[in-house]
Amino acid sequence: MDFIYNTIILNGRPLNCSAETSLHNLLVHYQFDINSIIIEYNQKIVSIDNLSSIFLKSDDKVEVITIVGGG
Repeated sequence: MDFIYNTIILNGRPLNCSAETSLHNLLVHYQFDINSIIIEYNQKIVSIDNLSSIFLKSDDKVEVITIVGGG
């Protein structure tokens, strides 16, 4: 059985992932706290509500920005 992989860029680093990987699954796999990040997908900010409906393709660029509180 052949698996199809896509090479994407996550925070500036190349990464291979299954062709069936959603943006939500990628973030959960890498243990990002979805409630405290901003996601940029191909230079556009993505709503948390849409993460499960976006499936990664080759050459996609994902940037994850972590929100940190402080004073």
